Amino acid sequence: MRKKTLITGVIFGFLAVILGAFGAHTLKKMITPEMIQTFETGVRYQIYHALLLIGISQLKFLSDRSLKMIWMLILIGVVFFSGSIYLLATNNLSSFDFKTIGIITPIGGLLLLSGWGLLLMKCLKQDTF
Repeated sequence: MRKKTLITGVIFGFLAVILGAFGAHTLKKMITPEMIQTFETGVRYQIYHALLLIGISQLKFLSDRSLKMIWMLILIGVVFFSGSIYLLATNNLSSFDFKTIGIITPIGGLLLLSGWGLLLMKCLKQDTF
């Protein structure tokens, strides 16, 4: 589970750098400055959570069960939150109206918060580091 968490974090980080560069160089010419800012929000949250996954993969006090639960919350949260933001920011480039899936953005945010909350609970229960 630790290796899977580490690899997921590295992949999220890798993709965030690619998407950030894509937004800065390619999308900048295709969507409004407001939508670029929206897109960058998705990238920023993705990189934050990539770093979180890399970090928690090294925490020895987390059981495999706790690590797996946090990993799942963060994985689905990033896909829902950042993924929906990417789609919403580029909505005018597609014939599909991604505004209809906009409800998953706050669900993704709630999942991310749940992952952080579970990590906080595990840290507070830990006596030694």
